[in-house]
Amino acid sequence: MTITTDDDVLGGEPRIEGTRIGVRHIAGLVVDSGRSPAYVADQLDISLASVYEAMAYYYEHIEELRALDRENADAFERVGESSLKPKEPVS
Repeated sequence: MTITTDDDVLGGEPRIEGTRIGVRHIAGLVVDSGRSPAYVADQLDISLASVYEAMAYYYEHIEELRALDRENADAFERVGESSLKPKEPVS
């Protein structure tokens, strides 16, 4: 397996070749959620080697991937601020 990017898949974010599984997704499961690489491989139906390759990529490009995290969080916040809100109940 190889880590690849393609503007037409996951918005160009790094992912495992031949899948739509992003490096940030795998890193989130391993780093943020504390899942073991073996558990992640089993749950995503990918090889353990692919998980380790994704983690190696993550640590080699950590600043770039953290910037993507921040961009996504900012975009999510902007969408939340501009979305329709339920009406206040009338008493």
